[in-house]
Amino acid sequence: MKKISLILCLLACFFCLSACAGETVKTVDPQVATSLEDTTTNLVTQFLAALDESQAAELSEQGGEYLEYVISNYFGVKVNGNGMVNALASYNSSREDLGDFVSVTGMNAEYDDSGRNIIVTLDVVGTKKTAQIEAIYKDDLYKTLNSLTTNVNYTFAEKMKKAGLNTLLGMGTVFIVLILISIIISLFNFIPKISAAFSRNKEDIKTAAVDNTIAQIVMKEEETDDLELIAVITAAIAAAGAASASASSDDFVVRSIVRRPNSQWK
Repeated sequence: MKKISLILCLLACFFCLSACAGETVKTVDPQVATSLEDTTTNLVTQFLAALDESQAAELSEQGGEYLEYVISNYFGVKVNGNGMVNALASYNSSREDLGDFVSVTGMNAEYDDSGRNIIVTLDVVGTKKTAQIEAIYKDDLYKTLNSLTTNVNYTFAEKMKKAGLNTLLGMGTVFIVLILISIIISLFNFIPKISAAFSRNKEDIKTAAVDNTIAQIVMKEEETDDLELIAVITAAIAAAGAASASASSDDFVVRSIVRRPNSQWK
């Protein structure tokens, strides 16, 4: 049993050693590394740092295709246009903390974990702070530059200060939103009252319209009754006149009868 365990341990060690031996670190060819480092340095010193903030904003507004054309013609580098738009935005956002560009103090080129991209890092010094500019090139025939990012080096205290400010800003935003929500919820109590007021106004208008209609109907009925009464009296008088030769319907004057309230009769 001990022999079997020993054999299994030896086999496990053998496989582990063979696996470790199979993992080789991919290194960048020295000539390629030097070429990419020089290209990145030229882009930083003659392009990013050479433009002021307004010029960089104007170039960004031209779009990615225009930047591809400009960089390809002036620097002979194949780039991703959208990546260069982001590169200008990244460097512009770091100007306030970095200050004016002074020099490049160091550079390095290595493959990323996938082995498909080459990362070139430049150590940059500004008048206020230092920074690292990271350029990512695709490991293809043209060594296409996909992105260029500026990262300002902050001290631990500055990082904690920024983190605290971000936390306060986030909490303040949350509290403001909660206050607004509570105000909106409190206003819900007035909605039924407003709705009831509008409904009462509508009911009053409807009632007034109905009363007006009824009054008009009553007036028409009264006028109809008067006309009927006049017609009956006229017919009676005309009949009586026809029976008497000396009487004529033209001698009679028919006047309208005005009704008076019952309270005036005695």
